[in-house]
Amino acid sequence: MSKIRIVALTSLAMLAFAGNALLCRLALAHTDIDAASFTTIRLISGAITLWLIVRASRGANVGKGSWLSAIALFAYAASFSFAYQSLSAATGALLLFGAVQATMIGYGIWSGERLRKLQLAGLVLALAGLVALLLPGLSAPPLLGSILMLSAGVAWGVYSLRGRGAGDPTRVTGENFLRAVPMAVGLSVLLHRDATLDSLGATYALLSGALASGIGYAIWYTALPSLRASSAATVQLSVPVIAAVGGIVLLGEPLTLRFALKSMAILGGIALFVWQKRAK
Repeated sequence: MSKIRIVALTSLAMLAFAGNALLCRLALAHTDIDAASFTTIRLISGAITLWLIVRASRGANVGKGSWLSAIALFAYAASFSFAYQSLSAATGALLLFGAVQATMIGYGIWSGERLRKLQLAGLVLALAGLVALLLPGLSAPPLLGSILMLSAGVAWGVYSLRGRGAGDPTRVTGENFLRAVPMAVGLSVLLHRDATLDSLGATYALLSGALASGIGYAIWYTALPSLRASSAATVQLSVPVIAAVGGIVLLGEPLTLRFALKSMAILGGIALFVWQKRAK
């Protein structure tokens, strides 16, 4: 795969991931849909979208999903939805991708991957900018929501690592979505007394499943085999920044000089890490 294609696919995937955060927060904060119903609609629409993509594909479609990966996917999607009942889009993105980064970089180091000094400096710069952007001036996030989002990040990190080299990414991801659907339906049945639906919330859930999840995950798993675990984790640090920009546009959050400066630190740290990885 060419470097240009890797960059393009990775960028599209990051936009999709940020879109998931914004759609979920919009649905659960500004509509009447409940978290379990959002999760179920998201997974069903994602499974249908991926099935259609596989049917239209002319590729070899080698590989298949697994129940372990489906459990990780469901754990991520459910924890993600319930966490966004109480967390802001920016705080949720910070906690989610902080946990993803810790999971994937930890796996990379455990597997014997070593970071060069400038790679480590880039990672520290990106993390410092991220923390400085999102934490100062904000009240502490709710404990339960924070735990749920951290759990979602670990589950997503595990799911991403299991997806490396698993075969055709669209087929594998589609099968995992399909396996996760009955888990989500079971959760909705279990919590049916708290179920509430409205058309706008359902629309957000459909968009989250079909576009930001189904298509977004297929794109990500196409790019992931060409990325090291630590590089994949670091590049995802851009997602909270994208989510914050979306929050400014969609949720009316103000644009400040502090936001611009800390964004430069985050993106500069990511760029330094990626450049050093290429040089290595």
